Amino acid sequence: MTRVIHTGDTHVGYAQYHSPVRRQDFLDAFAAVIDDAIEDEVDAVVHAGDLFHDRRPELGDLMGTITVLRRLDDAGVPFLAVVGNHESTRGGQWLDLFERLGLATRLDDEPTVVGDTAFYGLDHVPVSRRDDLGYAFADHDAEYAALVAHGLFEPFGYADWDTEEVLAESDVAFDAMLLGDNHTPDSAEVDDTWVTYPGSTERASASEREGRGYNLVTFDADAAGGDDRVEIRRRALDTRPFVFVEADLREGEGAARVREKVRQHDLDDAVVLVDVTGDGDPVTPAAIEEFATDEGALIARVTDRREVETDAEVDVSFADPEDAVRERVEEMALSEAALDVEEAVRSGTVPDTNVREAVKRRVEERIDDLDAFDRGEEADGDESDGERSTSEGDETEPEDGEPELAVDETDGEPTGGDDETATTSATDTDGQVSMEDYL
Repeated sequence: MTRVIHTGDTHVGYAQYHSPVRRQDFLDAFAAVIDDAIEDEVDAVVHAGDLFHDRRPELGDLMGTITVLRRLDDAGVPFLAVVGNHESTRGGQWLDLFERLGLATRLDDEPTVVGDTAFYGLDHVPVSRRDDLGYAFADHDAEYAALVAHGLFEPFGYADWDTEEVLAESDVAFDAMLLGDNHTPDSAEVDDTWVTYPGSTERASASEREGRGYNLVTFDADAAGGDDRVEIRRRALDTRPFVFVEADLREGEGAARVREKVRQHDLDDAVVLVDVTGDGDPVTPAAIEEFATDEGALIARVTDRREVETDAEVDVSFADPEDAVRERVEEMALSEAALDVEEAVRSGTVPDTNVREAVKRRVEERIDDLDAFDRGEEADGDESDGERSTSEGDETEPEDGEPELAVDETDGEPTGGDDETATTSATDTDGQVSMEDYL
């Protein structure tokens, strides 16, 4: 018997609503999964991609993740993982660095056997490059086999990857596909193979209303009745509370009614999201947000979904104005070099007086790498993390399970995750500081 925790889409480093507290929440949720793995003495933790929210995580996020992984390693529990669309680059992957440190195993087409189960990996691959995939996996002699992959697979929402095709063309008969990218947890059986998503470990968008958690997957050759089986059980995580307030205003009702609706909830340290609908008077979002934070909310965001025709001046609150820019940048499918320039111009860490020099330096670093000037992959609806839903600008978030690359969570969406990425070592800088130097 082999028991593993199946998790993914932890998005460590995501400063949702530009809040350092929310940034810490994502790391804490990942740490909680690891704590459960150690306490339950599972055979492995399997991570299905998007460990980080950004391909260039900040030093604090890297060090925090290393601390968590060291705790898991000290307990003798292996960490098996693949690269997701949020973190993939044309250069080396952070997962490669963790492997060099002895803290992780990057799954690929060779089996990694834990207990009586062989685990294989398939990094995120853009839709435009999937026709070249051969699904050729090396043989194994274990009782079970599981494919860990990152993408939007059928029969789940926003799917763009044919699960039946993967299973039919694969050289290995998989008993389970342990997936990441869709933030909505779900399971289904396809051609006698269990296919499952654990969902994200923290709410990365307003569409993720259900509680967060992970899967406990058991491969049991001695199941009751003598039949081999794969058992998938979902476990909940205690994460930051989100309060969803629906304020449907009747004619003559306005801000006072919205405040009354907000006051009916426990707001202590919660993220409060207020939707205003109906035929009532215009509402100033900023005033309601201030009221909610005064009542104890950590963060408050108000969205007035009505089309109000009025001559009066109405204040508009943009919760995350940079998200619109990020979304547009992703749609433009810029090259790696262009993304470097874009980041230097908008980065809050580069003083205005140094922007020109920073841009010049970044272009010079890449001048010998012609591939860096190739346009990136189109979104392909690809970040649909079943969520690609990790959008930072939660006010325009996709619906549950929507592709993650799709909306603002892309934060300079990666273009890698393909075979080219898989063969690049952690020391390949691609015009960037090496991972070792970064740390």
